[in-house]
Amino acid sequence: MWATAPLAFPWKLLGALWGPLGSLWGSLAPLLLWLRAALRLGLGWTHRGQGRRDGPEPQGAGEEEEGGGGPDGPLTPTSVNYHFTRQCNYKCGFCFHTAKTSFVLPLEEAQRGLRLLKEAGMEKVNFSGGEPFLQDRGEYLGRLVRFCKQELRLPSVSIVSNGSLIRERWFVKYGQYLDILAISCDSFNEDVNVLIGRGQGRLNHVENLRKLRRWCREYRVAFKINSVINRFNVDEDMRAHIQELNPVRWKVFQCLLIDGENAGPGALREAERFVISKEEFQSFLDRHRGVPCLVPECNDKMKDSYLILDEYMRFLNCREGRKDPSRSILDVGVEEAIKFSGFDEETFRKRGGKYVWSKADLKLDW
Repeated sequence: MWATAPLAFPWKLLGALWGPLGSLWGSLAPLLLWLRAALRLGLGWTHRGQGRRDGPEPQGAGEEEEGGGGPDGPLTPTSVNYHFTRQCNYKCGFCFHTAKTSFVLPLEEAQRGLRLLKEAGMEKVNFSGGEPFLQDRGEYLGRLVRFCKQELRLPSVSIVSNGSLIRERWFVKYGQYLDILAISCDSFNEDVNVLIGRGQGRLNHVENLRKLRRWCREYRVAFKINSVINRFNVDEDMRAHIQELNPVRWKVFQCLLIDGENAGPGALREAERFVISKEEFQSFLDRHRGVPCLVPECNDKMKDSYLILDEYMRFLNCREGRKDPSRSILDVGVEEAIKFSGFDEETFRKRGGKYVWSKADLKLDW
C-alpha cells in the first residue's frame, strides 16, 4: 500500500489543479490562435492582399532578380509609364522603345489593367510610346486620360509626345483631364532636329513646340520639356529658349543604349553614334546649372528607377541593359508581375521621382 502512495499523490494533485488549468487554457486559446494568424499574415502575405509573395517564374524574363519590396513589403507602382504603342511617325536615331510590334490593347483591356494598377497603389500614370497620339488620331489616348482622371481619380495623368500630331480640338475635348504634357525637344536648331530624326516634312519642330506651349497655357495643362543629350546637341546652349518657354520641368536625359532596341542584334536603331560620356553630359549640365526647372538624369539613374509597362502590360526589366518582360498584369496581377520589373524604389526616390505632379497642386499662373 505504501509503495503506491507516491504514485497516487501526483494524480490527486493534478485532479485538484485540473479545473483552474482548464479555465486558464480556455482564456489563452483564442489569444494564441490570433497570434498564429497574425504571424502567418505578416510572413506570408502582402499588405495589399493581392496574393502570396512567392510565385512562378515570369514569362520571358529568364532568371531575373526579383524586385521585391524587401522587409517593408512588396513594391508599390506609385508612378507607372505605360507605353501602349510602339508605333511612331518620327525616326529618332537613339530611340530606346522602337516599333518592334504594332500591337495595341483593346481599350477595355487597357482600362482593366489601369484599374488593377490603381488598386495596387498607382498615383500617377504617364502615357508614352512610340507616339501616343498616333492611335486613332489621339482619341484612344484621350479616352484613357479621361478614364484615369474621371473614373480612377488619379492625382496625376501625364503624356510624353513628340507633339507633331496634337491638335487644338484634342485640348478642347480632353485637356481638362490632363495634368502634364511633356514634349520631346532635343535641340532648338531645326537642322539638328532633322539630323537626329525629329523632322517631318514642312513641320518645324521648334515652332510647333511654341504653339503647344500656348495651348497648354490656354487649356490649363502643365507644360514640360524632355531632352535627350547626345553627340549632336551636347555643345548647344539652350538656356534662353528654356527660360522663354518656362516649363514646369525640363527633363534632361543622357543618351542610353538598350540592347535589342537601339543597340546589338535585332535592334531597329543604331544609337552608338549618339552616345556621350558622363563627363560630356556633366559639361552640358554645368552650362545650364542656372536653369531652375532643370532635372538631370544620367544613365545610372534611368535604368532601374522607372516602372515601364509595355503594349501587353508587361513590366520591362532594364537591369541587364536590355528589356526583359514580366508576365502581363492582365494575366497574373500587379503584385506578381512587378516582382520582376527590376524597379528600385530607393533610386526612384533619390532621383526625385515623386514630386508635385498634379496641376491642382502646382499653383501655376495660367
